[in-house]
Amino acid sequence: QVQLVESGGGLVQAGGSLRLSCAASGRTFSWYDMGWFRQAPGKEREFVAAISWSGGGTYYANSVKGRFAISRDNAKNTVYLQMNSLKPEDTAVYYCAADRHGPFPVTGTVEYDSWGQGTQVTVSS
Repeated sequence: QVQLVESGGGLVQAGGSLRLSCAASGRTFSWYDMGWFRQAPGKEREFVAAISWSGGGTYYANSVKGRFAISRDNAKNTVYLQMNSLKPEDTAVYYCAADRHGPFPVTGTVEYDSWGQGTQVTVSS
């Protein structure tokens, strides 16, 4: 398995931006498709975005399409989530996850092999 550590969360006003990072270690990062999920209090964890192992494919939840961008740097073993035009409803703990099996895109939580510990994003109105 690959080990994942998220960073970059924080408090931001509505309309602002944040960039989340997820650093991977342990196994060959480029073997994995990567995903971002989020979980708000009292709600189930939900899919946000995914990127294929090469970075050539991306996929987004409708709720973030056009505002968020997922990218990766395989040389740095890192995946990013650029979040723009943030809304209070984006408030959640954000998790990155790694999937070895595909097929891309994988949007369900059970298919992912490894998870980070999460980073809190709070958007104030």
